This record gives sequence, structure tokens and C-alpha cells, in this order.
Amino acid sequence: MQTVLNLFYGLSGLALLYYGAEFLVKGGVRIAAKMKISPLVVGLTLVAFATSAPELVVSTDSALKGFGNISIGNVVGSNICNIALILGVCAMITPLTVNKQLFKLDVPLMIASALVLSLFCLMSEGLTRWQGLLFSAGIITYTWYSIYSARKSGAENEVREEDNSGRVITAILLVAVGLGALVGGAKLFVNAAVFMAKLCKVSDAVIGLTVVAVGTSLPELATSVVAAIKGEKDIAIGNVVGSNIFNVLAICGIAPMIAPIHAPGISIVDMAVMLFVSTLLFPMMKTGMSISRKEGALLFLIYTGYTAYLIAR
Repeated sequence: MQTVLNLFYGLSGLALLYYGAEFLVKGGVRIAAKMKISPLVVGLTLVAFATSAPELVVSTDSALKGFGNISIGNVVGSNICNIALILGVCAMITPLTVNKQLFKLDVPLMIASALVLSLFCLMSEGLTRWQGLLFSAGIITYTWYSIYSARKSGAENEVREEDNSGRVITAILLVAVGLGALVGGAKLFVNAAVFMAKLCKVSDAVIGLTVVAVGTSLPELATSVVAAIKGEKDIAIGNVVGSNIFNVLAICGIAPMIAPIHAPGISIVDMAVMLFVSTLLFPMMKTGMSISRKEGALLFLIYTGYTAYLIAR
């Protein structure tokens, strides 16, 4: 009976993820129109921050309980998953056109923040309060600058006219309902997956490194895939880049300010993989200003290889 119930929960979670992502994308596009900013900026900020809510909850809770390895490992693992798995899957579904605006600040900042996080962790075997304060100042500055520069540069010209019909209150409601469905759906799916994995006698370590790591990235996966299918490619890519920036600057900013994080168990290999896929994304996006199906397949293979390494380790 428990097995049947968990299968039902897993399928219900997938349904919530799909419709939650659809509502979040629709609401995000309408808010972009009303605020006179491009869908790319909404993807980089509002949608990215919303879909990173599970990572924020898990990492902050882990920091409070003294599980530093989980707190930072969740951020590192999610950032690898966001690029290698999510963008890989999206690009295999449909080639992703890249907005040149990403090269001015967002992608370089994503790479730089990953590098600084790696250096801080090597220096301190975790994160101190002052390092968290530095990251927090970074996310506040980044968010303000993204919205300010978008409005100033007249990004409203990129917004399609038909999107202006939605009322602001409806758009905000869509985002709120979508976010709630994403978080609820991710929780249902992860719980069901953990149950099924234990039923198959998979170890807790492997479950944590695979099911839970991917589970906190399910909102990003669902949102980016739905956005890609619907042709909202700016939101699909912006969601991943913005989420990775948010994961480092906001989550690694808030969590250590609440309680300094000690994480000696984070492997230099994990940090190296995060830096590698973050840096690899730059030339991929620059070549032809798109991520092709072949490049998406390469990213997916990298994630598959990394997961195999985790299981073997």
C-alpha cells in the first residue's frame, strides 16, 4: 500500500512541477511587460530567485543544525545540476538562442562567484560571517543593477505587445501559485523518490548525493524546460544563470551570517566540476550565440559522468 501511495505522490509531484512551472513562466512574462523590462531580466531575477527557494531552505536549515557539508554541498551540487543537467536537457529539446546581454555581466559574475566560493571554502574549510556578508552585499547590488540597467536601456522594446493585457495582480498571483506548486511538487517527488530508492536498498549517501541534490533543482528544471518548449528561451537560460548567481551570493550569504559554516568534507573535485561547467558554458554560448543540441548532449554526458563518479566515491 505504501508503495502505491508513493507512486501516486511521485506522479502528483510531477504534475505540480509542470503546472507550477507553467504558471511561473506566464506570470513572469506578464510582470516583465508591466514593469517594462525584458523577460531575460525577469528570468535572471524573479524566476531564478523563486525557483531557488528549496536550495535556500535546505542550506539555511543545514547551517543551523551544523551540517555544513550539506549546506555548501547543496549549493555546489545544484549549480552543477543547473548547468549540466537542466541546460543540457533544454538544449536537447530545442537549441537555445543566447541573448548577448548575458555576456556583459551575468555569465562572468556566475563564473566569478563560483571561483570566489571555491577560494573561500579552501581558505576557511567553510564560510565565515564576513564572507557571508560579502556575498549578501553582492546579491543586493546585482539585483538592483539588473533591474535598473534594464529599465534605463529601454528593454521594454523587447517585450511583446500581447503580453501587456494581463493585470499586475493576476501576474503576481500566477507567480505565487506557481512557486507554491513548484515547492510542493518538488517535496512530494523527492519524498517518493527517496522511499523508492530505499526500497531498492540504495544507500543514504547515494540518495543524498543524487535524489536530494536533483530534487532541490527540480523547480529550475521544470521551469526551464517549460519555458524552452513555449519559446521563452530568455527565461529558460536566465533562470539557470540567475539561479546559480543566487545560490552562491544569496544562499552562501544568508546561511553563514546565521551560523558560520564548517564544511571540511566538500571535495576539491566537486568545486572543480562546478568551475569547469560554469566556464565551459561561456564559449558554448558565445559560439553562434546559441547552445546547440550537440552541446546540450555534451553537458548531459558531463552530468551523467559526474553522478557516476559520486556513486563510485
